[in-house]
Amino acid sequence: MQPTKKFSTRAFRNALGSYATGVAVITARGPDSSLAGVTINSFASVSLDPPLVLWSLALNSPSLLLLRNCSHYAINVLAQDQQELSQRFAATRTDKFAGLAFTPGAGDAPLLPGCCAWLECRHEAQHPGGDHLILVGRVDSFVRFDRPPLLFLGGEYHALGRSLSAPLTGPLDDQK
Repeated sequence: MQPTKKFSTRAFRNALGSYATGVAVITARGPDSSLAGVTINSFASVSLDPPLVLWSLALNSPSLLLLRNCSHYAINVLAQDQQELSQRFAATRTDKFAGLAFTPGAGDAPLLPGCCAWLECRHEAQHPGGDHLILVGRVDSFVRFDRPPLLFLGGEYHALGRSLSAPLTGPLDDQK
């Protein structure tokens, strides 16, 4: 197949969707006690010493101001049964935390229950990245839980080994 000659953002997005990622929710509390939370799949390890991670946020995100200026934030790595939580924080709604129990972490950043991992971070650096802001965090503490992760691939949620969007079938059903 020949490379695309005319650059299409949709085609580019589809190509990027060929790479499976985990799903996380970034949470923070602002200086005025307001809360912010966004679903991301643009998360990566940068360094083990010092412990640094990065993620990116769209410049048009309603949570941008709070998240770029807060002292701390939490990266809540979602488990495979937390698709609803991912959708809650991906949606545009006024109070994403309504009726949701959480534990306050560093800087009072919400730690969401049932996750695979929590990483409590403080801002290390920010860099412009086109239509996104790239945020680098220093991990001050973390907890890993023994839960399988929620994955995202090709615009769909997945669990290890199967799409959560497709109907489940057993080995005998596949032979029909």
